[in-house]
Amino acid sequence: MFSKTIQPRPWYRDKKVTVVGLGSFGGGAGVTRFLDSQGARVTVTDLKTGKELENELAGLADLDINWVLGEHRDEDLLEADLVVLNPAIPRCIPLVERCVDAGVPLETEMNLFFKYCRGKICAITGSNGKTTTTSLAGAMARLRWPELLIGGNIGRSLLPRVDEISEEDWVLLELSSFQLDDLASIDRRPNISVITNLSENHIDWHGSYDNYLAAKRQILRTGPPPDIAVLNLSDPLLRKWAGESARELRAVSAPAEGITGVITDMDAGTVRSISGGKEESLFSREDLQLRGDFNLVNAATAAAAAAAMGIEPAEILEAVRSFKGVEHRLQLVGTFKEVEYFNDSIATTQESTVAALQNLGPAVILICGGKSKGCGFDQLAETAAKAARHVVLIGETAGEIETAIRAAGAGAPELTRAADLRAAVEAAARSARPGDRVLLSPACPSYDQFKNFEERGKEFCRLIEERFGE
Repeated sequence: MFSKTIQPRPWYRDKKVTVVGLGSFGGGAGVTRFLDSQGARVTVTDLKTGKELENELAGLADLDINWVLGEHRDEDLLEADLVVLNPAIPRCIPLVERCVDAGVPLETEMNLFFKYCRGKICAITGSNGKTTTTSLAGAMARLRWPELLIGGNIGRSLLPRVDEISEEDWVLLELSSFQLDDLASIDRRPNISVITNLSENHIDWHGSYDNYLAAKRQILRTGPPPDIAVLNLSDPLLRKWAGESARELRAVSAPAEGITGVITDMDAGTVRSISGGKEESLFSREDLQLRGDFNLVNAATAAAAAAAMGIEPAEILEAVRSFKGVEHRLQLVGTFKEVEYFNDSIATTQESTVAALQNLGPAVILICGGKSKGCGFDQLAETAAKAARHVVLIGETAGEIETAIRAAGAGAPELTRAADLRAAVEAAARSARPGDRVLLSPACPSYDQFKNFEERGKEFCRLIEERFGE
């Protein structure tokens, strides 16, 4: 669907280019700024209004952009020399199909970055844990290269800075399944490709789990040297993919014979590197400030990625000891009346919420629910029955989650429906007893009530502060 052509930079001058979907995580803004810098005549169209995009528009106020907000018009796409689609725009909508039928070239922000980036790319994807893994791998690498650029799905477009990147530089990217699905149209792949794990996700966008997996697998197509794959072999599907990939494997594994990569011994709480049969200690559970066994695996995966980039064990250990985690990921907001309040708003899959419950349970009051992605909640229901004593449900998926929990049978926690996050916080606080943990871990995206998970998490923190502040 997307163009394979790598246009010379002068091609963009005076071309009519339409960016479809400004978005709230920097990709639309980044490609808009890049195109403007190349001399293109840029139109940005978005279904959201100017009021809804107030902050994003302010960040581009210095550019001469034609804004078409609150609608998408045929003429802005069909009369363009190039159309750039935001990852969240479904590729099957009629307006996009009309562009394809009319022969209008299509691009994405990330495809453009891969086309013009001269540096070496380490890219991390997965259903869960990719943001923590990317952030921690970045902390490790920045001890060697303080100016290392980190971006992609993690919330920052690197396209406006692509000319700063030399052939010797490493770039660290977090990639979503949407971005990888689009990457299928071009030839370049990352030098180092990392997958944390796989589970059902984004079925609403991809149409099926098989399509979702096919998008994720794009990252493992052969890439430029060193052409390495870092895979978590505790995931059965990734173990299968490891045997089928032509890339050099750096495994993240439980103790096993004949692997190269990183060994995670969960019983001992240790992480060690192994190469050519020689083992070297990297760090232990006590060195890591993050809670939960899943974060030990995330840290091990980050270490394997960093080691593949050439980072030394001492640098890995230093980064692990100083890394305080990612905002909105099991973030302790505070302790009030002997109850801990945790912000896990970044948890947009049931697997992420299950991991949080397993880490914090059993005395948990869980706030969950949000926009549907077409995935089920059976695993969440089963875990909630064991690890939560009260679940407060919000958003579009509240009824679906409630049905799944009730179907889980005996041991199901108390259930409460709340109209919004404020009501949910109030219900959770009233229910909480000393020693409990109130956990916002929605298992769903936020788009039914918030712009994104960051806005949802910040509002949760604000509501906690408002309720318990002096």
